[in-house]
Amino acid sequence: MNPLPNSTALGKVRAELLDPMAIDRALTRIAHEIIEANRGTKKLALVGMQTRGVPLAHRLAEKIRTIEGEVPVGTLDITLYRDDLTPVGPQPVLKATQVPFDVSGMTVVLVDDVLYTGRTVRAAMDAVMDLGRPRRIQLAVLVDRGHRELPIRADYVGKNVPTSGTDDVQVLLRETDGEDRVLLVEPPPAGGEEG
Repeated sequence: MNPLPNSTALGKVRAELLDPMAIDRALTRIAHEIIEANRGTKKLALVGMQTRGVPLAHRLAEKIRTIEGEVPVGTLDITLYRDDLTPVGPQPVLKATQVPFDVSGMTVVLVDDVLYTGRTVRAAMDAVMDLGRPRRIQLAVLVDRGHRELPIRADYVGKNVPTSGTDDVQVLLRETDGEDRVLLVEPPPAGGEEG
């Protein structure tokens, strides 16, 4: 296992919130909770939110498959649904949205890495509703860090982490970053680099 870094590009590492084994345990628990809450996998689908929600959705689908059976998995890019896009500045980079099933009548579990203000989830719900009319939308997140700006809560949470408004939760996954780790990062002071 790699040692805990002192800092990342985003700032000083204050703590490791989840190591690889803790991430795996959290996903196993979430998979069981999803099956239990939905009384199986009938008319159940997972939709991973770009970027790190996608590999998390695939991992959850694999765990659910070994426990109960196959569930379809989709990929959702919410870029054009965001409420913070402006006509000036850099243009957003679009990623793939691939939902190869009809969401109508399904229970769709949105999967993301971190729940923060709730704005990303709101955008994701709008995107899913444009694809059809699901029976229900649920939310599974690896980390809930609080500081909600919208009345949104997760149905399934790997770890609740109280944070300050200036902290950052950095999720690293082997599919996107080469390793599994969740770090609590204190950003560098404004106006310059840390000394």
